[in-house]
Order: sequence, then structure tokens, then C-alpha cells
Amino acid sequence: MEEVPQKIPVSTDPIEMPKSDKGKTNWSRIFKSKLIRWIVLPLLIIFIALILFLKLDTGAAAVFTDNVLRPIIGSRNVIYLEKIFFNSSDTFDRLTSDIHPVSAPKFDSGTAVATNTAKNNLDLKPIVMDNKFKPLSGEGIWKDYPLALFPGKEAMAYTFVRSDPQRSYSITTLVQMDMSQMKLGSVAGTQQPGGPVGKPGPGVVPRDIINSGRLIAAFDGGFQYKDGQFGMIVGNTTYLPLEKNLGTLVGYNDGSLKIINYTGQNLGNDIAFVRQNCPILIENGKVEVTQPQNRKFWGRLVTGTFDIYTWRSGLGLTANGNLIFAVGNNLTPITLADALKAAGAVNAIQLDINPFWVRFNIFEPAGPGKYTSTTLNKELTDGSKEYLNGYTKDFFYVYKK
Repeated sequence: MEEVPQKIPVSTDPIEMPKSDKGKTNWSRIFKSKLIRWIVLPLLIIFIALILFLKLDTGAAAVFTDNVLRPIIGSRNVIYLEKIFFNSSDTFDRLTSDIHPVSAPKFDSGTAVATNTAKNNLDLKPIVMDNKFKPLSGEGIWKDYPLALFPGKEAMAYTFVRSDPQRSYSITTLVQMDMSQMKLGSVAGTQQPGGPVGKPGPGVVPRDIINSGRLIAAFDGGFQYKDGQFGMIVGNTTYLPLEKNLGTLVGYNDGSLKIINYTGQNLGNDIAFVRQNCPILIENGKVEVTQPQNRKFWGRLVTGTFDIYTWRSGLGLTANGNLIFAVGNNLTPITLADALKAAGAVNAIQLDINPFWVRFNIFEPAGPGKYTSTTLNKELTDGSKEYLNGYTKDFFYVYKK
């Protein structure tokens, strides 16, 4: 009998071949490699370059950020980039503070220790901060800054403190000025804060003050218009209208000063100038920085946080009317306020922030309408030429009565 071939069932399912990567395009791997090559690495390089740029040339970096970067990516994104940079810089300072010992600021003058005598109106008690750091040479000890305009008198003194118990490298320099012998003036910049609303200022110390030989010092003012439309009035000119619930410095024609939380109250008559900048730091001896309604203002307007560690400056008034200027690195509004309060300020406001914009120049007469000038310490930007010839931002100046 003929054998009938047995039928073998044939599956209609697709034949499953052994898996192999050979000949297969791995799009995920390609995408990731291109992402790293064309996006991540360039961004990393740009970020490193920006850090070096900011560290090595703060002036050019500040101008580039405001005039180029901000219009392209917007103020909010610039602010967050600044936060990343400044806090990264703070982390670096913290990691290296044990390797490179912290040293006192370098001052150009004023080696004599200031003393409370009948010759001055300054409060020169040593300042002791609540921290565990080993004191640096001269820390908390007021030193006289001799001025040719006040021979034999102590009219200006300075010291430095560390108000952040977690940061031994955060140092605030303090200047105390006897306002019974001096007056404070305010100048609107040629561009800020009123330029954006068609109200540019002169941007220079008044010519009669320069020519008189009575100019003593000049230092930074407040924020730019785009960082806070805070009020400013000088004489009969309102550069920006006053806003409520802001720290407000008021100067009068008789030379008296006051710092208040402006809520719309009558400021009085014979006003020489008014300048606002952020909520009040200290009011009637109480630090007001942490009030919930003020959180959105600190660092910059949109950050809503206190933890931006950068250069900051502030201005305070003591109980007897002396003026205290404070400036330091790696500060928050809280540690700035703590330093001012320790120095005797019962009312205080923050001024400008960030390395290139915080300034304090001291002037000595050198002939009719001429001066020599030094910065308060060697870490600060020299603004003397701009104060005497024209500056885009607002500032204050001090002169002999």
C-alpha cells in the first residue's frame, strides 16, 4: 500500500525571529546623544562662561544682563538665572571657606580706633554679633575715618560684622555718619528710575555742591524701574509716584531725615526728597523683613523668597539721627537687617543689590571743584566718575552743612 504523506499543520501566525539589534536604528540612543551634543553641552558651556563672566567682570556682566539678556528672555527668567548663579556662588564660597581663611575687608583709611568723646555725636560702642566665629581683627570695632572737612573731629566711622551665623564669609561693612554736621541729598539717574516713564534725572551731584568743596560721600540708591516702580521725588519733580506699604526715606530741607513704612500718611512740609525701595527692613527697632505680605518683594519682585545670597546694601537711622550705610556679600534681607540693627539702626530700608550696583565713595577736596576719591573698601565698584559726571541710576550724596 502506498504511504500517504502526513499533513503537517502550518501556522498562519507570523514567525517570531530571534531578537537582534543588528540593522535596527536605535532612535532613542541617537536622540539622547544629539540632545547632549547640541543642547545640554552648549548650555553647560554657556552657563560656565556666564559664571566666569560674572566673576571676572561684574560691570560688563551687569550691563549685558540688563541691556541684552533681559530683553531676549524676559525679566522673570533673568531673575531665576541670577538666583541660580548667586546661590551657586554662595555654595562655592561655603565649600572653600575652610580652605581659604576668611579675612577682614581691606580699607584705604581710618586706622585709629574711634572713641565716644564730646567731640562727636557717634555711637561707637563695639558691636557683638550672636555667632560662633573666631573674631577677625577689628571686627565690630568702630574706627575713625578722618575727613579733611572735619579736622580734629570724628564725623564718620566704620566697622564690619558677620550677621549670618551659618556663613563666616558673609561680611557686612558699616559706615556711621554724624548727621548733625552733614546733609543727605538724592539724585535721580539719567535713565533710572524715571526714564521709562519720560522723567529722566540729572544723574550728577549738583554743581553747586561740587564747586563748594563740601562733598563727603556718595552711594547707591534703589532698584531700577523694571525691578520695582518704587516712588522717587526730588524737589518739585516726581520721577515715580509713591506707593503704599514700602520702606520710605524722607529728607527735609533743614537736613533732618526719617525712614517710615509709607501708608499714605502726610509726610510734612519742606520736603527735599523722598525715595522708596522695597518693604521696610526695620521699623521702630523691630525687624520687619519676614512679614508675609512682604515676601514677594525680596531678592527681586517675582522670586517670593528670602534665600538669594548676593551683595546687598541698606540705609538706617539711629535713635539720635545718625545715618548708617551697610553693604556686604552673600546677604539676604534678613541678615542685612540684622547687621543694621546691631549697628544701632532703629529704622532701615534696603537699597540696591548685586555686586556691580552696590557702591560707596568717599571724597576729599583737591582744589576748586576737584576731588580725590576712594571706595569704602577695595571690594566695591568705584562710582566716583559717574557720580561727578553723570550716572544712569539714582544715588545719594552726603555733604558738609
